[in-house]
Amino acid sequence: MGASLTYENSLTRFFRWVYAGVERTIFMGMKFTFPGRFVSPLGFLGMLTFVIFIILGITGALLMLWYEPILDRAWHSVENIDKTIPYGFHIRNIHYHASNGMVMMALLHMYYQYFSGRYKIRNEILWVTGIILGVLTILEAFTGYDIIFSERAELAISIAASLTNSIPIMGPQMRDAFFGAGFHDFILRFYTFHVFMLPIALLGLMVVHFPRFLVFDVPMVMAVTGAIMLTGGVFPVGLGLPFEPEVPPGITVPEWYLTGLYAFLRTMYDKFVTGVAWPGLFIGALLLIPFVDRYKKFSWKDRPIITAVGITSLAQIIVTTYWGFYIDPDRTKPLLERLVIDPIFFYVVMLLLVPMSFGFTYMMIKLAKHAEANAKAQPKKAGKSPIEFSQKWLYALFVVLLGFQVYLNISAYYAMVDGMKNYSLFIVGIMMLVFAGMFHLYRYGKAQAKAPPPKPTPPAPKPAAAPPKPAPAMPAEKPLTTPPGAQPAAKPAEQPAQLPPQKAAASGPAPGAKTAADNPDSKGPKAT
Repeated sequence: MGASLTYENSLTRFFRWVYAGVERTIFMGMKFTFPGRFVSPLGFLGMLTFVIFIILGITGALLMLWYEPILDRAWHSVENIDKTIPYGFHIRNIHYHASNGMVMMALLHMYYQYFSGRYKIRNEILWVTGIILGVLTILEAFTGYDIIFSERAELAISIAASLTNSIPIMGPQMRDAFFGAGFHDFILRFYTFHVFMLPIALLGLMVVHFPRFLVFDVPMVMAVTGAIMLTGGVFPVGLGLPFEPEVPPGITVPEWYLTGLYAFLRTMYDKFVTGVAWPGLFIGALLLIPFVDRYKKFSWKDRPIITAVGITSLAQIIVTTYWGFYIDPDRTKPLLERLVIDPIFFYVVMLLLVPMSFGFTYMMIKLAKHAEANAKAQPKKAGKSPIEFSQKWLYALFVVLLGFQVYLNISAYYAMVDGMKNYSLFIVGIMMLVFAGMFHLYRYGKAQAKAPPPKPTPPAPKPAAAPPKPAPAMPAEKPLTTPPGAQPAAKPAEQPAQLPPQKAAASGPAPGAKTAADNPDSKGPKAT
C-alpha cells in the first residue's frame, strides 16, 4: 500500500475549492486567451469595451460615496468631490473620459463587425444584442452627466422630456415614468437608472452577447487604460455652472454622441420626426442588416450594397455631429437665429450624401478589385520577413523603458507631494502606456527565446559542367604517294606482336640486335 508524498496546506485547498466551484459558472465557461505575441485589437474591441465598463463601475462606485441625489445639493456635491475629497477630481476625470471611451469603443466594434461581415457566421443574436447594448451605453452616459444638474444637463433634460412627450399615444405616460412630476423626482429617478437599472441590463445583455472565446491581451488593456488617464490629464473635465431657473442659460451643446440628434432638432422641424423617428429608423435598419444581407462572402469588396449603406451612415454621422457642434459666431444675432439650422439646406446635404457615398463605394470597390487582379497576375514575391530584434537590442529597449518608468514614478511622487494636481493623472497614464510597451517587449523576447533556431540554408548546388562535345568526324583522305628518291617519314615505334613461346625460342635474335653478352653493363651472368 503506497502513501502519497504530496502535501497541500489549507490555503492551497481553499483556492482549489474556489476554482472548482467557479468553474461551473457561466463566467468560467468562457475561454480566455492570453496572446503570446501582438495581435490586432480590431478582433477584440468588444472585450476592451467590457474592460472600460469595469473601470466605470469601480470609479462610479467610489463617486457614489459622496454624491447626493438631491435637487439643490447635486451640483454642490460634485463640486465637493472635485475640490475637497482626496483624489476625487482624478476619479471623476477617469469616470467621465471612460464613459466617452466606452461609447467610442462600442461604435468602432460595431462598424468593424459590420464591414467584416462577422454577423453572417450564425451571429445574428450577438449582432442584435450588440445594437441594444450600444443604445443602452449611450443612455447610461446620458443619464450620468445629467445628474450633475448643471446648465448643460438642464438643456439635455428639457430636450429629452420634450421628445418623450411627442411620442404618440404613450408619450405623456412615458415622460411621467422616466422624468417624474418635476426636477426633484427627475434627479432621483435618473440616479436610479444610472447606478442600478441600466448597469443591470448591460450586464445581463453582455452575458448573452459575449462569445465563448475571448481575447484578453494584457498590454492592450493597459494601453487603453493609460490612454483614458492620459486624456483625463490633458483634457480635465469641467463642472459647468449650476442651473438656476431665474438666470437665462447660455449657449451649450450636448456630448459628441448626441450632437447629431441635436443637429436634427435645430432644424425646428417636427420633434417626433427629427428626434424619435429618424434615430428609430437608423437603429431598426442596423437591427435588420443580418437578415437582409444575402451575400455569400464576407469581405466588404464582395458586398457592395451593404458596404455602401455602411459608408453612407458613417458620412451622415460625421456631418450631423459637426453640424450639431457648429454655432454661428456672430453674437449680434439673436440667440434663436444663431441656433436654428435651415432645414432645406440641411436635408438637401443629407440627401446628396447618399449618391456620393454610393459612388465613392463603387469606385473604391472597383479599385480594390483591379488591384487584386493585378496582384494575382504578377508572380508571387517572397513574403516580407517580420521585424526581429536581437537579444542585445531587446535588453537595451527594456532598460530604456525601465529607466523612463522610474523617472515617471519619481515625477508622480513629487506631483503627489505638491497636491496631486491634474498633472499626476497625465503621468500615471504615461506610466501605464510604458508598462504596456515593456510587457510587450518581454513577451516578444520570451517568444523569440522559445522559437527554434532557423534551419541552416544549404548552399546552392553548382551547375554541373557540360560534357565536351565530340569533334565532328573528318572524311578519310587517301595517302599521298611518295615521289621517287624521297625517304618515307619515320613511323613511331610499334610494339611487336608477342609470339608463342616455342616460336619465340626458335627464332634467333634479329639481325643487328645486341645480346646480353655484348652489353658490358648488363647484370646477367658472364660467360667463362
